[in-house]
Amino acid sequence: MPQRQQPLPSSGFTYVKIGCHLVCLPGIRRYVIVPLLINILLLGSAFYWLFTKLHQWIPQLMSHVPHWLAWLNVILWPLAVVSIVLIFSYFFSTLANWIAAPFFGLLAEKLEQRLTGHTLNEMSWWSLIADLPRIMKREWQKFLYYLPRAIGLLLVHFIPGFGQLIAPILWFIFGAWMMAIQYCDYPFDNHKVAFATMRRNLSRDRQLQLEFGGLISFLTMIPIINLVIMPIAVCGATALWVDRYRHTYIT
Repeated sequence: MPQRQQPLPSSGFTYVKIGCHLVCLPGIRRYVIVPLLINILLLGSAFYWLFTKLHQWIPQLMSHVPHWLAWLNVILWPLAVVSIVLIFSYFFSTLANWIAAPFFGLLAEKLEQRLTGHTLNEMSWWSLIADLPRIMKREWQKFLYYLPRAIGLLLVHFIPGFGQLIAPILWFIFGAWMMAIQYCDYPFDNHKVAFATMRRNLSRDRQLQLEFGGLISFLTMIPIINLVIMPIAVCGATALWVDRYRHTYIT
């Protein structure tokens, strides 16, 4: 399959749709099986447990709302649910990505070869195992970028009234940005582009990246769909890399 021609998609949402198509291509599906199984087992179990606990956690979170703002409960209650699901979905998605990172990197590599017709440095299963320390270091970099910002947003929840109202919005925007970073990182990392350099590249297309990551973040919260969204996100991000960034690093 040749690289797609101009005009490029102007919306990040379109790359999620493209990912749905690419993940089903013959020759690509085989690289989806292992990360898909990891995702189903981990996220499926985690979300089942979450929904058995929500009825305990929501009243505890709402207890921080002062009595004089009790009339806002009809708004704050659903926002509290969204907040917990957003935090939970990103945390367990990150954990699943740590486990499946080597397989997602391989998926991104094979798909890029398919889209461009150019062979990359061939990654065998043995070379994948040998590259695990570097891959895990990269995942750790993403986590260190995420953690202080997540703690700051978590503290916003404890601002009476205002915190419970604004925190879910901030969480969603931040989660969208982190999803874009998480999945775009696989094709960037395959070409050994530094993490900070990748972030600068993505920042130049911030709206597009927030659209892409925002839709992925939203779909991650939906049962059943969240079990299959990760490989789709990797494929969409790889298409995005090929369209918008690859030419900067590949001559």
